[in-house]
Amino acid sequence: MASSNHEWYELRNADQLDSPALILFPNRVKENIRMLISMIDDVQRLRPHVKTNKSSEACKLMMDAGISKFKCATISEAEMLASCGATDVLLAYQPVGPKLKRFAELIRTFTGTIFSCLIDHPHAAAQMDFFFSSNNLRIPVYIDLNTGMNRTGIAPGLECIQLYADYVDGGGIFTVGLHVYDGHVRNIDFERRKQECDETFAAVIKMREALIEKMFPEPIIVAGGTPTFSIHCKRKDIECSPGTFIYWDKGYQDLCKEQPFLPAALVISRIISIPDKNKICIDLGHKSIASEGELSRRVHFLNAGGLQFIGHSEEHLVAQIPDGHAFQTGDLLYGLPFHICPTVALYERAYTIENGTVTGEWKNVARDRKISL
Repeated sequence: MASSNHEWYELRNADQLDSPALILFPNRVKENIRMLISMIDDVQRLRPHVKTNKSSEACKLMMDAGISKFKCATISEAEMLASCGATDVLLAYQPVGPKLKRFAELIRTFTGTIFSCLIDHPHAAAQMDFFFSSNNLRIPVYIDLNTGMNRTGIAPGLECIQLYADYVDGGGIFTVGLHVYDGHVRNIDFERRKQECDETFAAVIKMREALIEKMFPEPIIVAGGTPTFSIHCKRKDIECSPGTFIYWDKGYQDLCKEQPFLPAALVISRIISIPDKNKICIDLGHKSIASEGELSRRVHFLNAGGLQFIGHSEEHLVAQIPDGHAFQTGDLLYGLPFHICPTVALYERAYTIENGTVTGEWKNVARDRKISL
């Protein structure tokens, strides 16, 4: 039986929950949403990215708090948002191939939602313009700017201005703004991170000024993710797109110390074997925790310090432990993921915890590549 001095994450009915499992704390989720809104001057400048939560329940909590604009990465995330009643959804992707047809079906199905997407290349933009025009649709698009992430986007400059101008009055698509994701700006020192962010964003400001000089309407700017949210939220007339804030994780807890968000999602696991006096094996394999980081930066166990991970495979995590330990098989470990977004995608559901008790579950419906469209 849990007592009043137990930690916030400890479960009273842990024996009812198999492991590994993803657990959520709705009160902490609500507090993170409240803190997000408190950090910006206007809730209408928030456009949270739902790639982290992938859950209708989490999205509805944001909507209940007054957030009406969202960003997503997949057609299924866009469908989840529209199904929840979101009125403004930006697909932060340049749809090509079959995604064009799926996106068009989504737009026709959910007429109460304004959908938009990205473009960054003349050929893709021309295909998109023709496709949507041929299907009697007209879609707002944002130019995806590459300011150093070097993943997608077009570099700011004359070619970018021309691409924007080509579709200001397009038939199937029409340009309304600029999108920039500066995920490469990750300095742990906040002042240096701010300096790097400002230097990167200078190219975006220059682009905006160039478009206004050409007598185009002032472009909407959607900027940043979590590491630069603390900086972009202070700018005027910029929409901000953090995502991880809603659940938080160990990676951003270490990197973004200026942001006050609470860990609201954990993975629970159990010790399933003690192969020798200095090793334990935990049921938290690659299939249960995001594993793109180095071995030491995959999970942080809140109730088990001093572990040195020495092996990780599909179903198992092996740790070296000191002499004289008190670990036993069956011990429950509470893990804070270093990267919560891909961790959530490994679970079809998350169990909600209130007052130390499992009370229900939220389906991670958008982890699937397809919901219905």
